[in-house]
Amino acid sequence: MNHPRITLEQWAALKAVVEEGSYARAADALSKSQSTVSYAIQKIEEQLPVKVLRQDGRKAVLTEAGEILYRRAVEVLKLARDAEETARLLSEGWESEITVAIDVIADIEPLLWAFEALAKVSPITRVKMYETSLSGTDEMLLERRVSLAITPRVPPGFMGKKLETVSMIPVVHKHHPLANKRDISENELKAYRQVVLRDSGTKRQQDAGWLGAEQRWTVSHFQTALGVVRRGLGFAFVPRSAAKELINCGEIVVLDLTWQAERHIPVYLVPGSTTTNGPATELLMEEIVKRFSSLR
Repeated sequence: MNHPRITLEQWAALKAVVEEGSYARAADALSKSQSTVSYAIQKIEEQLPVKVLRQDGRKAVLTEAGEILYRRAVEVLKLARDAEETARLLSEGWESEITVAIDVIADIEPLLWAFEALAKVSPITRVKMYETSLSGTDEMLLERRVSLAITPRVPPGFMGKKLETVSMIPVVHKHHPLANKRDISENELKAYRQVVLRDSGTKRQQDAGWLGAEQRWTVSHFQTALGVVRRGLGFAFVPRSAAKELINCGEIVVLDLTWQAERHIPVYLVPGSTTTNGPATELLMEEIVKRFSSLR
């Protein structure tokens, strides 16, 4: 097995000389003697062998080969620091992975901000997201397959914290026959195609919302439902936040029904466990609550 001939200390000396501009300033930065820094550079040039630095007046500058090696030295030192940081986080109990079930009804934007905040503190923690719907979110919690869930229902035996209230509204394309009608009855609505959401669960298939239309297309995500609506192929009940931009630009419109069509659905943060969460899961939950609170 071939071992590296250049030590991390020697690569650090090269990096310091380049960034500080001289052996003397590099020695100060590293809290080493100037002779120690000079010896480290000498050993690099002997072991490789290639000239990495040349003197330009009183300033040490990289040779062409030195520029390549300097970039590699920076990478090597970063990897070494990352390895040490990984060891520290693991020793303190930070999880290597968090699994999250996110019901597609939830607003994804504050969740992404929360994931970003976690990544800054614990870069070793991988996040595995499952986009679920209806009973599928419950299943993942009940089967203990996720660290936490964002869901419109808190299953028995679990505790949840309310994050937001989602408004579900009926929408169609601006040129759809229903777009300009007023006081649309259930019978009128039944005559047109409805786009509904598929249940991602496998054990207790559920339906949600108004399901009176004979013609029905089933999709897995609200963005897909909006894509169908934008082509004038049917109407759908979708979260107001998901449809907001399309409504504001006039591409789709909210149906005017004779009955109260808008539904208000609470969304909760539900931990898979309240006793075995590690610091990464706890931090992520705190950030999720914070991000949704800032929206309100």
